[in-house]
Amino acid sequence: MEMAGERRIAATPQRVWEALNDPEVLRACIPGCQSLEKEADDRFNAVAEVKIGPIGARFKGAVALSDLDPPNGYTISGQGSGGVAGNAKGTAKVRLSADGAGTLLAYQVDAQVGGRMAQLGGPLIDATAKNLAEKFFTKFGEVVGGEAPVAAPVVATPVAAAPVATVAQAAAPQATQSGGFPWAWAIALGLAIVAGFLLGRSEAADWWVVAVALLALVAAGAGYDAGRRSGGRP
Repeated sequence: MEMAGERRIAATPQRVWEALNDPEVLRACIPGCQSLEKEADDRFNAVAEVKIGPIGARFKGAVALSDLDPPNGYTISGQGSGGVAGNAKGTAKVRLSADGAGTLLAYQVDAQVGGRMAQLGGPLIDATAKNLAEKFFTKFGEVVGGEAPVAAPVVATPVAAAPVATVAQAAAPQATQSGGFPWAWAIALGLAIVAGFLLGRSEAADWWVVAVALLALVAAGAGYDAGRRSGGRP
């Protein structure tokens, strides 16, 4: 499989050259790359997950740089094994040239795929390779050219503090609104009945009359309040 193309990068040739030799930049741009460790100035160890059609595999391989001509370009070669899915190897020649304030990156790729992946057919393999290359150079241009999108900071929306009275009303039991039993009225009525019973047995009737009258007023007030709340009146 052979493939060629070029891409304009919004950075100087020196900056693009440095990025092409930076394992962190390459790892962030290579689709499916899980790790890329620098073994020497011209060698890397890589692990990447690649899927071609219905077959996906985790490739482990080595990458070597040759024909180094900073900051004009180099040749990058690699080979890897994906277990039962197959294997892959290839080379890519990368050339950099100044293009105004940016850099024109041109590449030529020659790759081979073996094993089960090779049985999928050339058109599918070519389409997948072009898609992966497009993703790589798009991401590479964003990172090196400073165009990579930055996640927007999470801004907490201020919430107005509720008035103390509103909070108190929300926290208070809503027994009357929910049809709760009017305990105040029941207690006052019970006290009135007890007072009446004691009145019938007591000799100090005058004092008990006053007490019963007061309790009757309390019971009436409690009953009125319970009826008002149950009826939904403000």
